[in-house]
Amino acid sequence: MKIAVLLHGSGVYDGTEIQEAVLSLLAIKEEGHSYQCMAPNLDQYHVLNHLNGEEMQESRNVLVESARIARGDIMDLKDVKINDFDALMMPGGFGTAKNFTTWAFDGPNATINSSLESFLVGFQKAGKPIVALCMSPTTLAKAFEKSGLKTSLSIGTTSEKSPYEIEAISSGMRSIGVNAEMKTVREISIDKTNKIICAPCYMMEADILEVRQNISQAVQALNEF
Repeated sequence: MKIAVLLHGSGVYDGTEIQEAVLSLLAIKEEGHSYQCMAPNLDQYHVLNHLNGEEMQESRNVLVESARIARGDIMDLKDVKINDFDALMMPGGFGTAKNFTTWAFDGPNATINSSLESFLVGFQKAGKPIVALCMSPTTLAKAFEKSGLKTSLSIGTTSEKSPYEIEAISSGMRSIGVNAEMKTVREISIDKTNKIICAPCYMMEADILEVRQNISQAVQALNEF
């Protein structure tokens, strides 16, 4: 199976969650699959200092920053042909809610990058499975909002500790037609009808081993399709 891995920068607060991205690549290879990293060629919403959370007065490019994680082996999303891939994997990090959509600022009223929306809708219409980690399900929620697709997605659970507002985000997804499921970092959500797998990962209070196991669960679940 050849899996497309969609990145959105480098760094949890303004781009891709790096640990989730690397563990995704590892899990894909451990299951005997291959991968190709990709990202759109667009500007990041902003750049944050990951030491103190303060905004930095500079600009960065999503494709260029994502190339850091991919060791330079990355495709511009505009050159990607959906038929060349068997599945899509979307690591988390808040770049998905800042660079792909404006969910971080506007919640369910967010806008989504039109090219990315077309890519995600096209991938789903082709009947190919999608794995969405961490905050990435919110991007899927926006991508499928206009299509009327009834999806089941998860960004975590309110029953265990989280550094984020799980109920508020889940409620936002529900408001645009999503069945927002509650899942712990030891669980995954599987929407068999739409072939979507979600793993909460670092949306929950978790350590790197728990996140690795959660991502491995999600990749292994691809065998169900």
